[in-house]
Amino acid sequence: MSRSFIFTSESVSSGHPDKVSDQVSDGVLDALLAQDPTSRVACETLCTTDFVCVAGELRTNAKVDFEKVVRDAIRDIGYTSDDIGFNADTCEVLNKLHSQSADIAMGVDADGAGDQGLMFGFACNQTPELMPLPIALSHRILNLLTKLRHEKDVDWLRPDAKSQVSIKYENGKPVGITAIVLSTQHSEKVNQKQIEDYIRSKVIPATIPSELLTKETKYHVNPTGQFIIGGPHGDTGLTGRKIIVDTYGGWGRHGGGAFSGKDSTKVDRSAAYMARYVAKNIVAAGLADECEVQLAYAIGVADPVSINVDSHGTAKVAETKIESAVRDLFPLTPKGIIEHLKLRRPIFRKTASGGHFGRDDKDFTWEHTDKAEALKKAVK
Repeated sequence: MSRSFIFTSESVSSGHPDKVSDQVSDGVLDALLAQDPTSRVACETLCTTDFVCVAGELRTNAKVDFEKVVRDAIRDIGYTSDDIGFNADTCEVLNKLHSQSADIAMGVDADGAGDQGLMFGFACNQTPELMPLPIALSHRILNLLTKLRHEKDVDWLRPDAKSQVSIKYENGKPVGITAIVLSTQHSEKVNQKQIEDYIRSKVIPATIPSELLTKETKYHVNPTGQFIIGGPHGDTGLTGRKIIVDTYGGWGRHGGGAFSGKDSTKVDRSAAYMARYVAKNIVAAGLADECEVQLAYAIGVADPVSINVDSHGTAKVAETKIESAVRDLFPLTPKGIIEHLKLRRPIFRKTASGGHFGRDDKDFTWEHTDKAEALKKAVK
């Protein structure tokens, strides 16, 4: 039976206040891993008008100037002026990081999971990067907008921005875009028409496939009419509030745990990366058109308490065979995940904007499809 529906996903830029917090938290993580790859880190960040607080638990031999790490992350994003209410060089930085709980450390020291929880990974064949199309296009819009801002293509773009793409599906296939929403922070010197003309002529054609645009497609560019006050000055930012942006735009399920600021003994992060790796290899192997993998863990216990592979009815072979092959071919203990995906490297700040999945970056080992052939052979 045919079904028509519209699905929407959003993305936010590196200058969005929640993403500022994510990047600061992952900047702290990277700085610690660079000196001590076995560092245990759980760093949360709050930012608001000219103020940043970092707090959380650490176990490390590294000696880090945390204030410098915070300011460097904010400066790289582009908050370097007093007139927008948030300046890397002048904002107040409060450090409330302290030692990790001995109770947590005891379980992790035995190579167990750093906490209980459930994690999901997803992949589908809607895009070359095996991601759902709505979130992929939302990311592409903001990635280009951020690039243009850093290149100073125009002088009125500011760091905070949000995008949203609504796609119509028929029989499970995307057939057109019904709406594109883009709100970008800007200076006082530009008017609404100039902003919309720039987005419609420079950003949309370079990021959205023309065959998906129709005369019915609606465009909403800065729909409130003005977006001058933004970033942490306009809204408080917190680590971990954009977990759907970080993953699949709502298309695949989410276990609820945030990624940023956590070292990879925290299965919220490492097992979600492994679940994506497993799902992506299943789809890349042609064993299913889409796949969702759930892993679940108990604190202090190494092996997952459950593994579930769900192809949503698209599997080309029995799901029991796929699940058995997954158990045989993929290391699923925290230690095995960390070693296989090489997660003790300082690579995480760049994951904290633009999405953790669907990225073409050699350091994003969970995006590799090197297990696809082995999966094909295992299910024969």
